[in-house]
Amino acid sequence: MDISTWHPLTVHFPIAFLSLSSIIGIYLIFKPNKVLSQYNLGLLFLGCLGLLISIYTGNDEESKVARVICDPTELKTHENFAYYTLYAYAVYLASGLILLKTKQGILKQLLYVLIVLSSLTGLSTLVYVGHLGASIVYNQAGGVSVPDKDCSGF
Repeated sequence: MDISTWHPLTVHFPIAFLSLSSIIGIYLIFKPNKVLSQYNLGLLFLGCLGLLISIYTGNDEESKVARVICDPTELKTHENFAYYTLYAYAVYLASGLILLKTKQGILKQLLYVLIVLSSLTGLSTLVYVGHLGASIVYNQAGGVSVPDKDCSGF
């Protein structure tokens, strides 16, 4: 079984889950709702799990793609920012879990600030990682089989 298609297959779930979680998380700061908060933590957990899988499949493909693209530094930047995205969303997840158990006070306010900052940081780095991934695929043909001019391979 060819696993070269697993990275593009696995990246779309964390993109969707984490983006939606960021939007819901910021909404929840202004309109707290315990049920929606728990749902959001589930989305966030699944998104982080999917991100780990995407990083794993990306690392598996890196050695093949780095040899055929023109600018391998872009590939390394893509990988680094994937890790930064994971770190930001891990902070967001930990803050959300602690917030569920926290009563009123300064800790709760600090957790709200941390959630907003980590959520926005995660969303920003997620968008940048996606942009770099698209650039590697579409501008440098990384991980893509280019057919013959007459498409005789099909």
